[in-house]
Amino acid sequence: MKKAILAKKLGMTQVYAQDGTVVPVTVLQAGPCYVVQKKTMEKDGYEAVQLGFDEAREKLLNKPQKGHLAKAGVGMLRNLREFKLEDAASYEVGQEVKADVFAEGDRVDVSGISKGKGFAGVIKRHNQHRGRMTHGSGFHRAPGSMGGASSPSRVFKSKNLPGHLGAVKVTTQNLTIVSVNAEKNVILVKGAVPGPNGALVSVVDSVKN
Repeated sequence: MKKAILAKKLGMTQVYAQDGTVVPVTVLQAGPCYVVQKKTMEKDGYEAVQLGFDEAREKLLNKPQKGHLAKAGVGMLRNLREFKLEDAASYEVGQEVKADVFAEGDRVDVSGISKGKGFAGVIKRHNQHRGRMTHGSGFHRAPGSMGGASSPSRVFKSKNLPGHLGAVKVTTQNLTIVSVNAEKNVILVKGAVPGPNGALVSVVDSVKN
C-alpha cells in the first residue's frame, strides 16, 4: 500500500465526463488527516503510520486519548486508523496528509461500515424465494426445511436463517477517482461506497490494480 487517507462520506451526485456521458460519483471529504504515530521495525516489529481525522471537542475524549494526541501535537481528533504504507518511514509525526495524495484516474479500495438494517428474514437477508400465496398454501416467507430429523439431529452451521443484517465492515474494490479538489479536500469517486452519509471511510490503493 503506497497511499491512504481517512474520509467522510458526504453523499452522491453526478458529473459529466469529457465525452458528455453522465458519471455517478460519491463525494468524500478526504482529510486533512494528521500523522499521530509512527510504528517502526526496531520498536514495534513492523512499519506503519497512524492517521487521525475529524476534529472533536475535548470533552468527548478520555484522558488516554488526550495524552496520545497531545504527544503528537495535532489537536483533538475523533478518529484514528493505522495503515501499513510502503514509505511509512518518510512520514513525520504531526505531518498533514491532504486529498492531493491521490490524483484523477487512480484506482482505490474504499472501506466502511455498511448501513444497519436490523433483524431481517431470509428473503431480504439471503435472497431466498417466498412460497406460493394461493391454493391454500401456508408457507410464505419462512426459512424452509431445517434438514434431517433423526439424522443428523441438528441444524448445520451456516444454514441461511433470519438474523441481523448490515452494520459490518464492507470494502468496495477498484473504484476510479474522477476528480480531486486539493483546496477543499474533496475527492469524487466513481460509483457507490459503503455506509450512510456522514460515515467514516478509509481510501487506500486498490489491491487489484
